[in-house]
Amino acid sequence: MLETSFLNLSDRDGPDAAVAVWPAWEVRERDTVTTWCNVRLSFDDGARVDLLAVVCDGCVSVEDVRARPALSLDDVAVLPDWIEGPLLEACAGPAAPGADAGDGTSDKRHARPERPRGVEGLRFVAGEYLAAREAGRDAVLAVMAVTGHSRRRSLRLIAGARDAGFLTARHVRR
Repeated sequence: MLETSFLNLSDRDGPDAAVAVWPAWEVRERDTVTTWCNVRLSFDDGARVDLLAVVCDGCVSVEDVRARPALSLDDVAVLPDWIEGPLLEACAGPAAPGADAGDGTSDKRHARPERPRGVEGLRFVAGEYLAAREAGRDAVLAVMAVTGHSRRRSLRLIAGARDAGFLTARHVRR
């Protein structure tokens, strides 16, 4: 058990701690994505720091911090050095969201992922639909996630895949 009154992050090395980051939720508004992430620093001696951080446009803001033992003001000043790299990597990817190479080659009018069109697109939608059904997940939500379309548009894509023969008919005709 720890006998010190403060954690003393400035006296510790990186290998002493394990940093775990997992996204809590995400909000998309126009061209910006704001992600809230839970972060946990766990040390070999039982010390732990849990915090809720917000990542937006490559910037990190800390919403809530809980530490055992308590953090000193020096520890609070050093805390961003410990969490910034793993946090940006887990929540924002290697580059900040919306970051552009600056050469004007990126044309991002839609935030939808790239997928095949035509018959190959319908085959892709059918594959995602069937995989979600077999996994016990909501198939329409799975199609919405991979296409980036609304529920109505995803249902139209599924119907197109049915019409093309990639999915069985919903109702047996007599």
